[in-house]
Amino acid sequence: MAANKEFQYRKLHSLLGVIPVGIFLVQHLVVNHFATKGEEAFNQAAHFMESLPFRYALEIFIIFLPILFHAIYGLYIAFTAKTSVSRYGFFRNWMFVLQRVSGVITLIFITWHVWETRIQAALGQKVDFNMMQDILSNPGMMAFYIVGVVSTIFHFANGLWSFGVSWGLTVTPRSQRISTYVTLAIFFTLTFVGVRTLFAFA
Repeated sequence: MAANKEFQYRKLHSLLGVIPVGIFLVQHLVVNHFATKGEEAFNQAAHFMESLPFRYALEIFIIFLPILFHAIYGLYIAFTAKTSVSRYGFFRNWMFVLQRVSGVITLIFITWHVWETRIQAALGQKVDFNMMQDILSNPGMMAFYIVGVVSTIFHFANGLWSFGVSWGLTVTPRSQRISTYVTLAIFFTLTFVGVRTLFAFA
């Protein structure tokens, strides 16, 4: 019973990492990418997101609570997982380790990013192009954001591969190999979008 319960928790953890958290990540990257078109374009896109109906309910139930469960259970997985990289240096073993490491980095990054933006907005500051420009004008913060964005995208893209296995979508070696190429393409594409956005603010 306990093993079956943990299996179900892991499936839920995997599902929430894709829906809705992964979808929100992609949407967030797309909206932020408007910064490459200039200050006005970004501010308009950000204002549109802030004007969505039932915004707070969406943030709580579609974003924050799923992220909270995914993060807490992800930490449990990360610190109880047994790896075999030292003995078996296969690609998937390394992806397994990097998934756990990137998960911890991503949690730190997201916590800080929410503090700098969402919490500050609740305290009365305006979240706009100038705010992000001020944050990223510091070279140390720029480096932190680059590492955080790349780590978050890797965690999502590699998590898609695990999602396919966990949910029985990719059960054959061939389908898992194809999934590897697809998720790598997703990683590089979204990384280009994310990092390009950061330099647009700079």
